[in-house]
Amino acid sequence: MSQQTIKIALVGAGMFGGDVHLRAYADLQRFGMAGQLARIGLDHWTRDVAPIKFELTAVATRSEASANKSADHFESITGHRPNCYHGDAPWDDILEAHPDLDVMAVATPDHLHTPVVLAALRKKIHVITEKPMCLSLNEADEIIELAKQTDRIVAVDMHKRYDPDHLRIRDDIANRIGDPLYGAAFLEEPLEVSTSTFKWVEDSDPFSYVGPHWTDLIHHYYRSNPVSLTAVGQKKRLKRQGIDAYDAVQVRVDYANGMSIYYHNNWVTPDDFEGPVNQGHEIVGADGKVESDQQYRGFRFWNAGGGSRTSNNHFTRDVLRPDGTKAYIGYGVDSLTAGMVAICRSKFQGTSRNELAEIYPTAEDARITVAIVDAAAQVRDSNYTSIQAGKGALATARFDEKGITVCDPNSSPVERVIYGLPL
Repeated sequence: MSQQTIKIALVGAGMFGGDVHLRAYADLQRFGMAGQLARIGLDHWTRDVAPIKFELTAVATRSEASANKSADHFESITGHRPNCYHGDAPWDDILEAHPDLDVMAVATPDHLHTPVVLAALRKKIHVITEKPMCLSLNEADEIIELAKQTDRIVAVDMHKRYDPDHLRIRDDIANRIGDPLYGAAFLEEPLEVSTSTFKWVEDSDPFSYVGPHWTDLIHHYYRSNPVSLTAVGQKKRLKRQGIDAYDAVQVRVDYANGMSIYYHNNWVTPDDFEGPVNQGHEIVGADGKVESDQQYRGFRFWNAGGGSRTSNNHFTRDVLRPDGTKAYIGYGVDSLTAGMVAICRSKFQGTSRNELAEIYPTAEDARITVAIVDAAAQVRDSNYTSIQAGKGALATARFDEKGITVCDPNSSPVERVIYGLPL
């Protein structure tokens, strides 16, 4: 049993990869997985996973300096230094150097997820990837088909599913408020993200970047597919700094169960806002309503020179151990743990992908979010062009047996199919 080892490579070590992923894998390497399972309701497998060891074998980023920085940080926690790789496609070097790799963890920029995921699957390596899984439905289908062919897990980090407030809504409140009528969800990122933290904002937009948290959560609550959507976006603040990217995007999605949900996202929130992000959602049902404010949960502090601040102590937090080190727990880690449990069950217990599908956010689930992101981007751009030309924002997308069709009375042809198969 002591020879059971999961070898991991991390590609991308920026804001999320270099913090949440790196620290989560450091705890796995030092102490294993058993201590995390009760948090996600899988503690009946504690004895099965207790002997499994974990090793972060490699870390890769675009630059040599950032790869070394991440490796240094991991070594300072664990005493083990992963091999470093860098360049435009460092995952290729990892795959060549480590043929015994078990897991490729993908935390690259959004538009670069697909090549890493596909490269890993071609080598029959399991994947844990950040959201969104990809930005195009055709890419999602390619990932899902290859995962089936190779019998490998593709787990998507959809950590909002594991927020204790959201678990309460899913398991209790959603039933109390009756059939869902309409709702709203918002996640607003600081200006720093779009102007300095990320260099790739012109290849994305705030809805594609953080909207998937909410679209996945709503689908997770109700298991209802989209039937139509409309989207608009604005370009003002970032253009002042020469960045050709959307400041904000608003998307309304209509679902097969009759509900309409509005998704609002931006990445221009002033840097002196009191919390790391502004976020929350609400759902109105036929018999009630639920409101969930994930930004202000009742915890606030202020000090001289620091202003008033709020913190989300549920996402990740340090728990001091007797030896002075700190355990890293929270719903931000739980989603990664769920994916890793599925991989361990697949490798060491021979459990099928179908049997495991209920215990982690799957690629098949992520496909619904990708469909929304893909359609919203095209509708958003059509409406932006129309608004700039002094016309109304008339473009919509329809999801039906023909696939996904964008309908825009301001263009010719009025209808164009952007995806030719039903969801």
